[in-house]
Amino acid sequence: WSADKPADGPHKFSGFTASVLQLRPESAGHLSLRSANMDDHPEIHPNYLATDTDCRTIVKGIQIARRIAQAEPLKSYITEEHAPGKGVAMDDDVATLDWARRTSVTIYHPTGTCKMGIDPMAVVDPALRVKGVRGLRVADASIMPRIVSGNTNAPAIMIGEKASQLVLEDAR
Repeated sequence: WSADKPADGPHKFSGFTASVLQLRPESAGHLSLRSANMDDHPEIHPNYLATDTDCRTIVKGIQIARRIAQAEPLKSYITEEHAPGKGVAMDDDVATLDWARRTSVTIYHPTGTCKMGIDPMAVVDPALRVKGVRGLRVADASIMPRIVSGNTNAPAIMIGEKASQLVLEDAR
C-alpha cells in the first residue's frame, strides 16, 4: 500500500514507495522555547536543505529513484507517478528541489537535539549530564551528535544502558 502520511490511511490504488533521504545531512536545525512553561511546545526549526551539498544530494537521489521506476521491469507496472508527478520534469533540478523543499518532513528517528560532546555547541557532557543543570541527564537518541546510518533503536538502547551505569556509579 502507499500513503501520503501514515495517519491518512492507504491510497485507493496499488503502488510502491521509493523514499529518498539523506543519511548524513549537513543542514542542522534548532529548537526555541516559547516560554518557561513546560507545557508549551517548543518551536521547531528543522532548516532542511540549507546547504548546497544537501540540495544536490536530494535532487540526485530523487532523480535516481525516478529513473529506477522508469526502467523495466517496474516501468510496465506503473501507470502513473504520484509524486513528484508530471509537473516536475525528470531533468529539472530547480523544480525537483522546489518539490523537495515543499514536501520534506522528519520521520521516525529525529536525533541530535541535545548534542553530547565537549565543544561549545554541546548540550550534554560525555557523562550525559546537561551542562549547567545539576542533577539532570539526557539518555536518548537526542544526544547523538550525528545520526547513525541505520535504525536508531539499538544505539538508543545502548545510550540507556550507559546512562544506567553512570547513575549507579554516581550512587556508589
